[in-house]
Order: sequence, then structure tokens, then C-alpha cells
Amino acid sequence: MPTKSKNLLRMGQKKGGRRLTKRQVADAVQALFQAHPGEALNFKYIFKTLKLDTHPAKMLAVDVMEEMAWDDYLSKVDNSSYRLNLKTQVQEGTFIRKANGKNSFLPDDGGKPIFVSERNSMSAMGGDRVRIAMMARRQNHIKEAIVTEILERKHDQAVGILQVEKDYAFLITEGNIFAQDVLIPKKKLKGGKTGQKAVVKITQWPSEESKNLVGEVIDVLGEQGDNDVEMHAILAQYSLPYKYPQRVEEAANKIEPGITPEEIARREDFRDVLTFTIDPADAKDFDDALSIRPLDGLWEVGVHIADVSHYVTEGSIIDKEAQQRATSVYLVDRTIPMLPERLCNFICSLRPDEEKLCYSVIFVMDEEANIKKWHLAHTVIKSNRRYAYEEVQEMLDGKDGDYAKELRLISSMAQKLRERRFQNGAVKFDREELHFDVDEKGHPTRCFFKKSTLATQLIEEFMLLANRTVAESIGRVPKGTKAKTLPYRIHDQPDPQKLENLRVALAPFGYKVKTSGTRGAISRGLNKLMTEAEGRREQKLVETLALRAMMKAKYSTHNIGHYGLAFDFYTHFTSPIRRYPDMMVHRLLTRYQEGGRSANQDHYEELCEHSSEMEQIAQNAERDSIKYKMVEFMADKIGQEFDAHISGVQSYGIYCEIDENHCEGLVGMHDLDGDYYEFDEKNCQLVGRRHHGKYQLGDAIRIKVARANVERRQLDFVLAD
Repeated sequence: MPTKSKNLLRMGQKKGGRRLTKRQVADAVQALFQAHPGEALNFKYIFKTLKLDTHPAKMLAVDVMEEMAWDDYLSKVDNSSYRLNLKTQVQEGTFIRKANGKNSFLPDDGGKPIFVSERNSMSAMGGDRVRIAMMARRQNHIKEAIVTEILERKHDQAVGILQVEKDYAFLITEGNIFAQDVLIPKKKLKGGKTGQKAVVKITQWPSEESKNLVGEVIDVLGEQGDNDVEMHAILAQYSLPYKYPQRVEEAANKIEPGITPEEIARREDFRDVLTFTIDPADAKDFDDALSIRPLDGLWEVGVHIADVSHYVTEGSIIDKEAQQRATSVYLVDRTIPMLPERLCNFICSLRPDEEKLCYSVIFVMDEEANIKKWHLAHTVIKSNRRYAYEEVQEMLDGKDGDYAKELRLISSMAQKLRERRFQNGAVKFDREELHFDVDEKGHPTRCFFKKSTLATQLIEEFMLLANRTVAESIGRVPKGTKAKTLPYRIHDQPDPQKLENLRVALAPFGYKVKTSGTRGAISRGLNKLMTEAEGRREQKLVETLALRAMMKAKYSTHNIGHYGLAFDFYTHFTSPIRRYPDMMVHRLLTRYQEGGRSANQDHYEELCEHSSEMEQIAQNAERDSIKYKMVEFMADKIGQEFDAHISGVQSYGIYCEIDENHCEGLVGMHDLDGDYYEFDEKNCQLVGRRHHGKYQLGDAIRIKVARANVERRQLDFVLAD
């Protein structure tokens, strides 16, 4: 019999002793079944083992087991026996660690996350594969699990601040990701000193013999607060590289940039066709270009993509590094490229007045953007002009400039493509992106939102068209025919529960959200919501909440279409310089053009899963760099007051976004004076218990900047008088 059961039941089962509570019986029953997984236990054995010798105690145990069966914790074998429901009670999946201790377990079968408290986490780290056992649910409590085994460690390094004492040292981790600090032997410090940021490899995990975490310094990043140190710390925190391996750089330096006459002869020649690139003003890796020329009363529009796979051969040292990285990472003040700089900014970059190799989708269209025919080809181009988005926008607004007439024509076509896309059910998310201007030391001097313009939409629509077209060419096959393997960019329909949460959250603002019906009806409802919110104070809030209701897009060889774009087939073909899936697509399309057989689907599905995971990690790192710069930007504004609005409501306070610069901070519950506020999760508001005052999403509010903790990337506000 489990020790826990014995201890619980020692107290109340003697004649005349204190009667056991339902909680005590439930804990004892749970411990007993966990000690006998897979075994059917009958009432006689349970009563005898738990020493339940009074009728009330036995009936209480029967009630407890019945409730556990209703909750799927136990399976009923017959009228007088149960067994632990192993199918639902013992699961494998991924551990998600949170800095606030509210960790969770994500089952392999895609089920909903399950709460894991810190004391039940076995020191698992975010991303670790674990086995868990479900705990019997207590009344009025959420489902909870306990980690019973760590199957595979995802990461074995941590980032933090060194504290060096006389006889020992330890690492204080970022966000306190461990329950205790990491001990470091003095001889394993690598010269690190107190207060410096360092990357530490864990060499000993907690066990029954030792509860300590032990590690060794693998890199001293430098002094806390230095911009480069902080950016490298963010990357290291997510196990993202902040240095490029020398051997990979050397391999890139050996690549010959010249194009031979024989290679040109094998390709379609677009060097004499008007071609241009349009990118952000500070971009260096130009991986797409557009060409346009008249053709028999129609227009030929070419979408030309850097032919990276011509230079990066499959299985090479550069390819293996790119595959591992899977994506370029964009922090506020720097790009950590997927490919060595010589490739992404020089050899493959479609720079003006240089001959470049491309993989191109060539469309023949009329001025209404109707496609008459198209083909896929390896090409050679020579860009006539490099534009920044701002230059193109000025010409679209009427200013004269190089090739203004052609730019206006191709923009008109793009708008017709865009219009049809929304008519077909695409969801209209024109999200503003927060950007910073930084000085030479990386310190933010201004923060602002970049909005979608006709110039950005011009490029976006033709890239979407190329991606959709090549995906359809492989995926759309006659009935009864199996399509060849291709990585698709897929996006599932919104989760019905998330849509319902959206409906409830927006009801106080007077918005109605359609939560059921056909796929098209829901997307039309979401677009109607965006239109109604446009120009109103709560517009950004509405867009943010609606975006949260959407599923995340990912890569897969199993196509389900792309809900947000309303495309049955969609892939990523247009950015091989910065995304590995695009390189995979280029290689497979080339293989199939040459008559090759379908590639191994399992192999490519693994690569898709890795790419999806790395994309999410890169986005998290980018978000952390934005948070860091946001707090740094506000650090010299302590005590200043700003107009803001409530952008989030939690049980511990309200998040407020400053109207002027879009920086977001927290007003903690302890700073909300005058009442005791309770969290109304359903309606996204805090409600005063005595005076019934409310703080809810979208409310205008006046705040004062109280604290800016750069180390924790945390901005605290208080209400202004």
C-alpha cells in the first residue's frame, strides 16, 4: 500500500476516531490506483487496503470512485471494481514552462494544454518531452498533471547573471526558469565575474540523490545592460545561434559568384526585360523581383525568386546549417540570417545592374489581373532598379519617377487580385507592426507602427499569387491520383471555443461575431468586424483579440488549405534566402520538372515540423527583443503621465497601452485603490466588490510610468491622479 495512503488513513479509522473527509479519501484512493496502474481493483480489496471498516467511509469511497470515473480518471470494470484509466491518465507530450510557474503540458495528440504546478514539474524545461500522470480533479479545480518522467531534454543550456562567491558560483536564470539557481564549480566559470551575463550548459539535473542543478559556463556574454549582450542573451535563451560557425563561412567564401555562358544558355533570359525589386529601405537581402512587359495585347508579369538552391546543394555544410536554423531571426536592431552573409547579401541577393540566377513564375495576364497562362522556369535576370517601399508609394500617390507608369499598372493588378481574394473569403488582417529607430549604440530613439500601404500590398499580392500557383501545380491532381510530396503552408479554421470567447469579449463594445456556420460565413463575419472597428478607438484591440481566435499557420506535407488566405493550396516559394521550407519547395519543384519521382513524405514532414517549431521560436525571440526595447525606451520617462487604453485584463491587474507610442505596461492589482477588485474572466473586466466600478478592455485611462525593469523586460504603470 502506498505510504501516502497509509499516512492519510492512520488518523480516522479507529473506532470512535475522527471521521475521514472526502478530500482525504480521494487522495488515498488516487494514491492506491496510481500504485497499481493497469490493475482492476475491487471494492473488497480497496476497503481492506485503505482500512475503511465503517459503512459511511465505504460509501464515501464509492462516491469518490464514481466521480473519478465521470472525470475519466478511473474506468469502471464492473459494478464493484475500477482501474486507472491509463489511456487518458498517462500521456506523453511537450512541457511548456512559464516564468510565473503556471506551466502546462501539451499532449502529443493535439489535445488542450493541462496545468502542471512547479512542485509537480520535475525541473522539466520548456520544450522537453515528458510523460505525465493526471491527478484526480478536485472539486472546483482545473485539471492538473504531474510529470513522472522526462523522456527527452530539448535544451541543456540556460542564460542568466553570474553570482561568484568565495567557494562557489551560481547562475540566476532569466525569468527564474528553475526553482533553484544553477551551481557552477569555480573552475568551470570560464573567467566569468559577478553581474556578467553568461550561457551555462547544465551538466547535472536534479535527481533523488541530489536536488541540485549543476552547470558549466560555455560563453560569457558580457556586462548586463550592454545592447549586444542583451540581444545575444535573448538569442541564447531560445538556443538560437548568435555567431555563424567559421567552417560554414569558409564554405560560403569558396562559392564562385560568376555565371557561366553554359548556365545562361540553360535558362530563360530576362536580362532585357524591365525588372525591379521593392523592399524596406534598410534591406540587404533582396530575394524577390518583379518584371513586366507587354505581350500581344496582354502583359507578362514575372515573379523572380533568388535561385538559392543552385548555390546551396542539398546535404552540404551550408545546407545543414540552414536546415538547423530553418529561418532568419529578426530582432529589433539586427538580423541573424539563415544563410552566411556572402550568400544572402551578395551572391543570391537580386541587386540592381547585376546578372542573377532566379527561379521564376511567369504569368500572362490582362489588365484586370486575369491569368491567361503561366509557367515555371529557371531564369537569369538583371534588375533595372532597386526601390524602397516609400519611393514606390510616392509614385502610386502621383509623383513622377523611374518606371512610374509600369508601377501604377502592376499596382492596379495587385489591387484586383487583393479584391478577389477577399471576395473569395480571405480574412482581412492588415496588422500594424511595431518598429523602433535606434542610434549607433542600439538605444531606441523612437517607436512607431508600420502600416500596410499600396506599395507593400503590390509585392504581397504577387508573392501570394506565385505561392498559390506553384502549390496548385503539385497539389491539384485528378481524383484517385495521389499528389507528389510538397511542403504546404497550412492554416486551420478558428477554434470554435476561441470564437465564442471573442464574441463574449467584444459584446460590451456592441460588436456581434458569427461563431458558427460555413467557413466562408465565419470569415465574412470576421471581415465585417474589422470594417466596423476601423477608425474606432478599440480598433487595435479588436484586431488583436480576433487574431488570437485564429489558429497558427504551419508547414506540413498534409494539405488542408489555408483558411486565412482562403486558398485550397498554398506553399512558401518566394523567400528561400530567409526560410528553409522555400528551399525545400525549390528543390522539389526542380526535381518534378525534370520528371523525378515523388520525394519521401515522412522525411519532408519531419523537416516541416522542425521549420514550424523554429519559426515559432524565432517569433518569440523577436517579441522579447521588442519588449526589451520598449522598456528601454520608457526607462527615462519615469514619473511622466500619458493617455492610454486598457489592452488586457488579468486576475493580477490591467495592461495599458500608451496611445502616443504604443508601449504597454501593467497596473498591478495592488495599485488599483478604492476597492477590492475581482476578475470577471468571461467579460474581460475587473469589477469592484463594494462600489462596482469596472476596468474593462478598451477603456480610456490616464497612467503614470512607475518602473521600467530592463532586466525583466517589465514596464509598470500606476493610475494618474
